[in-house]
Amino acid sequence: MSIQPDRRSRKRLATREGISDVATRLFKERGFDRVTVDEIAAAADVGRMTVFNHFPRKEDMFFDRDEEIRETLRGTVRQRDPRTSPIEALRLLAHRLVEEQSPYVEFSTASQGFIETIEGSETLKARARAIRDEIAQVVTVALTEGAEREPADPAAHLAANLLLATWTVAYIQAHQTFRQSRDTAKAKAAFLAMVDKGTIGLKAAMAGTPYI
Repeated sequence: MSIQPDRRSRKRLATREGISDVATRLFKERGFDRVTVDEIAAAADVGRMTVFNHFPRKEDMFFDRDEEIRETLRGTVRQRDPRTSPIEALRLLAHRLVEEQSPYVEFSTASQGFIETIEGSETLKARARAIRDEIAQVVTVALTEGAEREPADPAAHLAANLLLATWTVAYIQAHQTFRQSRDTAKAKAAFLAMVDKGTIGLKAAMAGTPYI
């Protein structure tokens, strides 16, 4: 009896990925604001409502890994070795993502198209900022749950926002490094160096809290 639901889930996922792939290709070719949902639906060979069933907002088709990133950060804090602090676990996550060549931290000619598409759209830039704030809230909740603190704990909010600021600066710096050098290894090194440096400051700011 479980075969049909699994088959439906796979089909739904394939449809979602197909829509996202088509949308991203069109966004990169023509610019996010010049592509309509109807054009995406036609290119993906699905109905307009099917697009919205999978992606409530047009921006979600571009930032389609958003939920995966949230789950990765949440899981890193919740499932870490008890001997490793939450902040250190997140620093180690950055190194692991680079080592595993995760698409989250790709610095290449292909990823430049992704960045340039964001830079060319005020809508995408605004959504990227909103996602950053939403992820900071996800990290805040994970930190407070693990430390059995109240969700409003100001130290957790500060830690999460400093963390996201560090990763954002590191990500932008790495892409700038690649743009100038066309060297993926150098870009990855720049990313990790900035994450490590920011984590030192973050740990100093969180002295006396359960987050270090």
